[in-house]
Amino acid sequence: MARNIGSRYTAHQILGRGSAGTVWLGEGPEGPVAIKLLREDLASDQELVGRFVQERTALLGLDHPHVVAVRDLVVDGNDLALVMDLVRGTDLRTRLDRERRLAPEAAAAIVADVADGLAAAHRAGVVHRDVKPENILLDMEGPLGPGGSHPALLTDFGVAKLIDTPRRTKATKIIGTPDYLAPEIVEGLPPRAAVDIYALATVFYELLAGFTPFGGGHPGAVLRRHVTERVVPLPGIPEELWQLLVQCLAKAPASRLRASELASRLRELLPLLAGIPPLDVDEPDTESEAQAHDEQNHVPAQEQPRRRGAVPLVPGSAPDSNRDTHTSMRVPAPDELAGGPLGTARAPRAPGRPRPGSARNRSAAVRKRRITLGAAAVALCAVIGVGGWFATSGDDGGPEPKDTGNSAPPPP
Repeated sequence: MARNIGSRYTAHQILGRGSAGTVWLGEGPEGPVAIKLLREDLASDQELVGRFVQERTALLGLDHPHVVAVRDLVVDGNDLALVMDLVRGTDLRTRLDRERRLAPEAAAAIVADVADGLAAAHRAGVVHRDVKPENILLDMEGPLGPGGSHPALLTDFGVAKLIDTPRRTKATKIIGTPDYLAPEIVEGLPPRAAVDIYALATVFYELLAGFTPFGGGHPGAVLRRHVTERVVPLPGIPEELWQLLVQCLAKAPASRLRASELASRLRELLPLLAGIPPLDVDEPDTESEAQAHDEQNHVPAQEQPRRRGAVPLVPGSAPDSNRDTHTSMRVPAPDELAGGPLGTARAPRAPGRPRPGSARNRSAAVRKRRITLGAAAVALCAVIGVGGWFATSGDDGGPEPKDTGNSAPPPP
């Protein structure tokens, strides 16, 4: 059913639903558009509406080939909407769900495009704060780039900042997607441009490995890993690329590259990455670890976290996210984040084998010990049984039992 959005736009059909609102395929004075209509509870928040209007100039001023342009911001009655360019394609999460991981050349080309878009945003004083595969769109009508990659565009600028108002989040809460949150956000520091670099490097790792470096399991465990653990190396990629990735995942924001530097360095490395196939690593066993965490902390089954889906801003795409988005999470206390020297994050394991130290590996070791103890018990029982048989059975031609002296003497 069509509905009017303000006086200039008409929303025709729903493309998908996300945590912040609903995305519609719409029509405006200049043709088709994507309209992100924010939730009614957000639209009724006068403080948020005021911030929405304040952000208007900055968001409308973002004009870059690798940024999905915001054409208009609509405030009309109960409607609060962002009107954006319609990208004919899909999002990066959909491609990851289909292919699991990308060849390094294609992954680097996509990340370089997004870094270019971030550089333009940072120059304009805009921090995205929610860089993740769901917010990276692939233009299927654009020319193919290195490794057969489609042009990548970053979308959803300003949504995380709009939702993160003082009235909606307390000092003990944080806004973001757990797998991609920079350590300084977990520690309660204000988000600067460096948080986008950390998130984009996390996306890059995910494109190469098929999983994020610190994700998996309970959200609290994910937040702690961002602060206390080192990223695990990925086999099969050039050392230059790995060092670049490590620098952008640095715990200290000042140690990370700027967006323009990241884009430039990646494009310099593209010839070195040509022809390298997707990596062959298996995802760490996080489901068992998550269950073990919940059992250890006595979390009732009905209260254990469940992953929720987000939706792309493109036509024809199905809900595809398995990452929490714009989730309000408790900031871990200092003692929870204190882990002494940095440890090493969960190592990827060889295909088909559990990662050493994982819950799955530990359960396998327990089963092995139980089998060994069981076999020993059976053997012991067998020995006891044989000994008892020799003690209670004799030869028919053997001597009579000796008199113990307890029997009465024979009569005279």
